[in-house]
Amino acid sequence: MNFLSQLLRGIAFIPSLVNGIEALFHSKSGAEKKDAAMTFLENALATVDAVTARDVQELAGELLGGENLGLCVIGPIDESSIAWSPYAA
Repeated sequence: MNFLSQLLRGIAFIPSLVNGIEALFHSKSGAEKKDAAMTFLENALATVDAVTARDVQELAGELLGGENLGLCVIGPIDESSIAWSPYAA
């Protein structure tokens, strides 16, 4: 993944990360808080990167396969183009 997308993903975590680190490490020094925040952020990004497209496809197959296929919605629906029946189940 390129640097810019990694940077933007990291920036998105900052507000909640700072609040969480402050709550957990309120009595620690600023350097220790910074190290904890950086470690957490690195681990969070590594975890997200560890999920591959194949993992998502396998999970979707398990959840939507066989008898569960009826639970799948295929695409958006334009409700104005559908004649709704009051007797539909």
